[in-house]
Amino acid sequence: MQTTVFDQQLPLAIGCDHAGFQYKTRIIEILKDAGWQVEDKGTYDEESTDYPDYAHPVASMVEEGKAAVGILICGSGNGVCMSANKHQGIRAALCWNEELSSLARLHNNANVLCIPARFIELATAEQMVDVFLSTAFEGGRHERRVDKISC
Repeated sequence: MQTTVFDQQLPLAIGCDHAGFQYKTRIIEILKDAGWQVEDKGTYDEESTDYPDYAHPVASMVEEGKAAVGILICGSGNGVCMSANKHQGIRAALCWNEELSSLARLHNNANVLCIPARFIELATAEQMVDVFLSTAFEGGRHERRVDKISC
């Protein structure tokens, strides 16, 4: 894993529904190996469950400054992304490759990465996490646009 641009003094918040459980388990291992303190907001098995129950706690931690960044995983990525983006301080990005993961950080200053577990390989998800955590916000002309996102 590359060097992160996020403050590792704070934990990384992660959550998923049943469809993302296997990916979340592996990503947590990688994050801990890279020195992250990980706050796992669930789910903790593959029993069918509701994605907002995990997306909201992750988004709240990031929004309140209790986590440096968040990662959410569900089948399509859409449910967790929509739920997280209901929070004012959240810029959750649904990504399915490294380039989108990079652009979410570079141009949108995304603070939550949303992963569609049923549509990408685990290796791709791992690479996306690495890119997301190691890419800094470009600022400049993008700053003005990002400032207009919140209602």
